[in-house]
Amino acid sequence: MPAPTIMLAGKGLAAALTVGDLTARAGLDVLALLVLVGWLYRRRRTVPEMPLALTALNLGLFAAMTAISAGKFPAGVGFGLFGIISLVRLRSAAFTVRDVSYAFVALVIALGNGLPQRQTWLIIGMDVLLLAAVLLVDDPASHQLTRTTRITLDRVYGDADEIRADLTARLGTAPLAIEVDEIDYVRETTRVTARYPVEETAQVFIPGQRDAQTLTPAAADAAEGTSR
Repeated sequence: MPAPTIMLAGKGLAAALTVGDLTARAGLDVLALLVLVGWLYRRRRTVPEMPLALTALNLGLFAAMTAISAGKFPAGVGFGLFGIISLVRLRSAAFTVRDVSYAFVALVIALGNGLPQRQTWLIIGMDVLLLAAVLLVDDPASHQLTRTTRITLDRVYGDADEIRADLTARLGTAPLAIEVDEIDYVRETTRVTARYPVEETAQVFIPGQRDAQTLTPAAADAAEGTSR
């Protein structure tokens, strides 16, 4: 008895989409997503919002690809889809380049699994290759725990060494990287973004409070999120 099919209004990439094919591709996508987000990404201390963002990006793109490839759509619809995806940005300072990399992998997995009329071995091979690359390259033991924060300093500095010295005194540790965002000669202030190492209990400087507070990593993330 032939497998049940979902007949389409028009001819697209697939004249008929079998329920079995759709179920298999969706299962592979969810399985790959569980490995990527549930295991690989959670091996290190993560941004609490990122698992939801990665899941939404992956499943949303998979659903969109399935809908577009299942029927007859103008080419502009496809370009519009990727135009919308290009507008998605992880704008918070808590999101690192590594977080964006995981988001890119989640999108590629959804794109590959969402295309119909592909050999199952090809889809599985692509998913395994991507996940294996992330497993080998992103080793949590090789990464130092860091935090990024934006700070407004109440003076204008002559060079980068003065900024580094001032931030070291304020943060209690030497920053790993400093980026000057704005220099205001009228108000005599300097806005910088600093990335600095933190321990299991980190000092977090909250605007409006003179002294730093020592918090656990979870509390530190919450406090820093409210201070932006």
